[in-house]
Amino acid sequence: MNTDSLTTPGAPAREPSTWRPGVGVAALGGLVSIGLGLALAELLAVLGGRLSLTGAAASPLTSLGQSFIGLTPEWLKQFAISTFGQNDKVALTVGMGVTVAIAAAVIGIVARWRLTVAVVVAAALLVVAGIAILTRTGSGPVDLLPLVIGGVAGVALLITLFRRAGDPEAALTGEVHSGSGGRADRRRFLQWAGIGAAGAAVAGVAARFLPNSAQSAASRGSITLPTPTDVQQIASDVALDVPGLTPFVTDNANFYRVDTAFVVPQLTTQGWQLRIHGLVDREITLDFDALTGRPALQRMITLTCVSNPVGGDLAGNATWQGVRLADLLAEAGPQDGADCVLSTSVDGFTVTTPLAALTDGRDALLAYAMNGEPLPVEHGFPVRMVVPGLYGYVSATKWVVDLEVTKFADVSAYWTDRGWAAQAPIKTASRIDVPASFANLPVGTVTVAGVAWAQHRGVAKVQVRVDKGEWQDATLSGDVSVDTWRQWEWQWPADRGQHTIECRAIDGNGDAQAEQVVGTVPDGATGLDSRVVTVTV
Repeated sequence: MNTDSLTTPGAPAREPSTWRPGVGVAALGGLVSIGLGLALAELLAVLGGRLSLTGAAASPLTSLGQSFIGLTPEWLKQFAISTFGQNDKVALTVGMGVTVAIAAAVIGIVARWRLTVAVVVAAALLVVAGIAILTRTGSGPVDLLPLVIGGVAGVALLITLFRRAGDPEAALTGEVHSGSGGRADRRRFLQWAGIGAAGAAVAGVAARFLPNSAQSAASRGSITLPTPTDVQQIASDVALDVPGLTPFVTDNANFYRVDTAFVVPQLTTQGWQLRIHGLVDREITLDFDALTGRPALQRMITLTCVSNPVGGDLAGNATWQGVRLADLLAEAGPQDGADCVLSTSVDGFTVTTPLAALTDGRDALLAYAMNGEPLPVEHGFPVRMVVPGLYGYVSATKWVVDLEVTKFADVSAYWTDRGWAAQAPIKTASRIDVPASFANLPVGTVTVAGVAWAQHRGVAKVQVRVDKGEWQDATLSGDVSVDTWRQWEWQWPADRGQHTIECRAIDGNGDAQAEQVVGTVPDGATGLDSRVVTVTV
């Protein structure tokens, strides 16, 4: 006997069981739907870039990340740099991923209650991503196509999932009434969720591993660097042999990187051009072959980031090869009244540099090689600026494509718009590398060593003191030029107890490093690096 057909006399007929996804399952549905949309959009953006149909702005995640960087308040940027250092972009990626995941889960939970509202929220998220795309440098309406296609796919899956969980006739009303039995609806929900998850995974993996940077890598690998006509001679005594001491030359892989590019621009030498214009007598446009065909210099120059805290590691020393900027500017013929060069990266980042710093005889370069090889992509390939004596945010434009000779009174740049100083010569600084903080040391002679820099003034002396005692002169490594750092070491006759070691540098003008503790904003930190150590028997 079929007991399901029995009813109690006078009682209403029983409706088939109704299944409604739980909160966790609904959140999963939102994650899968939004994940599919974004993954598909990313894949289409990569394919569009490979086919030259869309630009870098077409990536919704990259555009959102770049917009977040632009909108982040200065205190938060400095916190990220000081906390995560060169991994700040990784931290941003993780944070953005968590935020998007939470938003997607909320959309799924809302869809469990009212599908129409969830679709509106999802559409709003797409609008935000679309705005981020359109506000990026060089973007156009065609760059929205990957987002639109991916967004439609994601919203369609969202509707399919939560409509399948209820009555197909309910459409977007959000009412959940099962006319076909809860078990079948649950099965269809999970089937569609599985299909969507698989699609998102395939699209995401393809977008991640498609060689969208292959052209840039191939271009870099095909370069034969010209022989420099002016090579700086380096003496053999510039490096000290002290274990734990920072190497005199920073290799490319370990050279610090701090910039606003959420994703590293991918350029080729064939597609690169530099325009020099503005308050000049003659506008100049150069391609890569024309640049590398000019007389080249090879110089060792130390660069420093303005965000480097006292004792920080956002400084590096490398050998750069390139063309002297002063020669190019002389050909263009700066006009009277010009005092600034506004340089622009391919991603729209801008820098204002004093014209005098580019024309006063220092080795300011348009560099295309670093430590004997073409510039690494993350360090500005194919061409960047290298200007001794100035913090990077007012001099060291990577992926540079435009130089406008102008006046400080008429222009501002990315960081100066955010409260940083327009004039930012590098301050004298020194750092202790060994011993490490809170080290336990034996009684006897202890080597204290580190590096010091005072670009374009040079380091004349480094001194060390213990427990606020008298300053003692350290031994300096050989000197390359006023634009490079120097290593130093001091032999300390350590006695038992806890001690504080401090160091300071004195520049080529005879001025001692500032002892007053000042933060990085607006033009670089000051203060003395120190180490607290314990000496035991």
